[in-house]
This record gives sequence, C-alpha cells and structure tokens, in this order.
Amino acid sequence: METTSRAVAQAPAAESGQQVPSARGAVDGYLRAPFPWYGLDEAFTGPRWLMQVGTAADGAVEHGSIGHGDEPSVRNEYATGGDDVKEKFAVVVTVAAHPVRRSADGTGLLEATTVSSAAWLAGVGLLSFTWPGQMDHSLRDDWLEQQTETAWVLADDLDGPDWSTLSLPVDGVPTPFHYRESEFGWVLAGSTKAGVHVGAYGRGMSAYGLGFAVVKDISAYA
Repeated sequence: METTSRAVAQAPAAESGQQVPSARGAVDGYLRAPFPWYGLDEAFTGPRWLMQVGTAADGAVEHGSIGHGDEPSVRNEYATGGDDVKEKFAVVVTVAAHPVRRSADGTGLLEATTVSSAAWLAGVGLLSFTWPGQMDHSLRDDWLEQQTETAWVLADDLDGPDWSTLSLPVDGVPTPFHYRESEFGWVLAGSTKAGVHVGAYGRGMSAYGLGFAVVKDISAYA
C-alpha cells in the first residue's frame, strides 16, 4: 500500500495548549491550498478554529487541520479522574489526494497520498495532545516516538483487526470510514468525491454522530 512520506506529512507535536490558539492567524496557509477544506457539518454549532497546515518541500500545501469544540491541551489521561473528560473536541484533517509524482526539483518521486495518509495524520494528531499516566516528562519524547511509529503501522493496515467500519455523511452522502478507538480517544479516515482524503480524531465527543462538509469560507474560521 502506498502511503504518504512521513517527511512530508508531519503532524504538530504540541507541548502545551498554547500551540493551537497561536495558529489562528494562519489562514493564509489555508487559502493557498488548491483543494477544498473539510470540517464538521452545520449540525455542529460549537466553536471552530484553525490549527496548522503542512507543506511539501516546495511549499505547496499538502494537508491541514480544523478544530471543533474545546481547544485541547496536552492531557494526562488519568488527570481528570477516569471518564470525567473536561475537554471535548474533534479535529478534522484534510489531505490532498495525490498519485505518485515527481518532486518539484525533478530529482525524485513523492509518494502517493491515500486514506492511510489521513489515518496516520489523525493518529499522530491525537497523540500530540495526550500525556501517558505516571510518566516522567523526560520520557515523553521516547514514548511519542514509539506511539508515532505504532500509528504509522496501524494506518498502513486499515483492513486489519484494529479498525472497524463506520458510515458517516460527507456533504450529505453516507460515506464509509475506517474507525478505531484507544485509551486516548478515537481516530477515523476516509475519502471524499472532492479529491481529498479526510481524517479526524477527538476525545469527549462521540464520532458516531458526526458529519463532514466542505468549508464554504475558510477565512471565517480565523
């Protein structure tokens, strides 16, 4: 299975809750994208906010994320006392669908982006806002590296036993998604008819009632 290069599709690894709100003014990056952005549909009436875009070596926008609900901070999964989750959020990741193609300088090939690309970005995005219980701060980088590799392996095996199928509306049309849950939250990924792959991750908000739609005016999120 062809999946996007991890050198291109790096997700942000936040160390504090300050990273998300500081990215609000980055609407220019979203406006440069030659593909449509997806967010939750109009059934979601809570706060919406921009996060970050990811670019290729030539500066072309490859993917980006839009948040919904509470702006998350890095959270120890035991910090709020079991199921009492204080932050409730869902982040939608849009990934441009590309076949294998030559790099901008013509010296090599860029790998294709697939549903696995969206699944990996969503998985790593969720990890970036998670802190393992009873772990020393100095060990978190090692833990994050290990879990990132695990997210990559899971994303590369979407037909494996760790994933189930969930049907959710995309632009009003029922669409199949690959879905999995973990102690940190949930992750899903699928494709649209608009030439992009959509991933999502969240915590405290159920994925089962979500729907996705093209963002009509991305500048309204800034």
